[in-house]
Amino acid sequence: MTELDGTLDGTWSDEAEWAAIDESFADAGDDAAVPQPVLAIVGRPNVGKSTLVNRILGRREAVVQDIPGVTRDRVAYDALWNGRRFTVLDTGGWEPGLEGLPAAIAAQAEYAMTHADAVIVVVDATVGATATDEAVARVLRRSKQPVILVANKVDDDRLLADTAALWSLGLGEPFPVSALHGRNSGDLLDAILAALPETPRESFGARGGPRRVALVGKPNVGKSSLLNRLTGEERAVVDSVAGTTVDPVDSLVELDEQVWRFVDTAGLRKRVNFASGTEYYASLRTKAAIESAEVAIVLLDAAEPIAEQDLRVLSMVVDAGRACVLAFNKWDLVDEDRRHQLERELERGLVRVPWAERVNVSALTGRAVRKLAPALRTALDSWDQRVPTGQLNSWLSDLVAATPPPVRGGKQPKILFATQAQTRPPTFVLFTSGFLEAGYRRFVERKLRERFGFTGSPVRISVRVREKKQRKS
Repeated sequence: MTELDGTLDGTWSDEAEWAAIDESFADAGDDAAVPQPVLAIVGRPNVGKSTLVNRILGRREAVVQDIPGVTRDRVAYDALWNGRRFTVLDTGGWEPGLEGLPAAIAAQAEYAMTHADAVIVVVDATVGATATDEAVARVLRRSKQPVILVANKVDDDRLLADTAALWSLGLGEPFPVSALHGRNSGDLLDAILAALPETPRESFGARGGPRRVALVGKPNVGKSSLLNRLTGEERAVVDSVAGTTVDPVDSLVELDEQVWRFVDTAGLRKRVNFASGTEYYASLRTKAAIESAEVAIVLLDAAEPIAEQDLRVLSMVVDAGRACVLAFNKWDLVDEDRRHQLERELERGLVRVPWAERVNVSALTGRAVRKLAPALRTALDSWDQRVPTGQLNSWLSDLVAATPPPVRGGKQPKILFATQAQTRPPTFVLFTSGFLEAGYRRFVERKLRERFGFTGSPVRISVRVREKKQRKS
């Protein structure tokens, strides 16, 4: 990608300043990698689990809508209270004896109940204990984890007497709260800290260290299936219905003897500005997942024509300045005729990312998924690459001598100096005596890639025009 407008302001940092910045980020990463105890939020559908998660976090992170079944995967969030950090796991509604998609959602909740350090069971106080609540209680009474029973939707004192009936679940004293209005939320957080151990009894996807990879694409291209193939477990809920994933789902994946943090995201149907309800918040979280990742795997359905949705997702990755790998899924369904047709589509549709590596995979059969790791490493090496200033200017002087910038307004602009202002993505600033045409900037980027590589990474080029000095009268 070429940045065609704007300039970079400020003074340039020397190598010592860059080293200090890198060291400060490294220190922050070490803190983020400290294992945190895990709190799982479970309960039947539509009792307000995600609303309670947002209340505990103190910010709107979990997708909330007034219909059951919005949360489907187990989703981890970082929480902080009274100086202690812990991880909150939001889960889908748990109901026993189901099949298909509801059964897969329940399996994610059961996994969270089994592996967390403490569990909150959320019950709707306005309804009371149901058969499903009793089934959840039976499972948790056999577990060794501390359990906090939360009676949610106690918006006023009139419902306090009804919460006493929840003693029958055998999970201890019910804790009356209103996740929507924040009633008793501070006392609940104190109780959570008392129940959680100082250190987790097992690692539950601790953050930090592994490089972050966002799995993005339009709905139903196989993102969750690919994640499950890579992890070797049913980490993400998969269904033939498009749009199964709503929240980003993190997983640690070992590929080619290296650990990566993969984030499965919701498929994007519409532009964020035109989405509504669950789809709107899912789009926001997908955008945030891309921006927090270092490299994105853009998954495309090789068996179908490249659509506007595919190009929109790709634009989000490029605009965010993230390294990129194109993975063509369902390659087992592609015949010879489709391959020729796909090549023509790529020439027309992917003009923005001719630099991205392509891998043909099949999440269903596991074909070539191991080739993703080398492609990811290549893209990240390019994303981190820095060209020494002396080498850059030596190359640029030869390029300008062979192909000078086009004349503009009767004058030919001169490129006086160039420097790489930053990495991640590589950003270059050209100091000139006049404006450079967009076509010439693209020419410089193309030649820059031919000389220095940058495979799999966007490259940004900005121009700073030297101001003319005012003559003294």
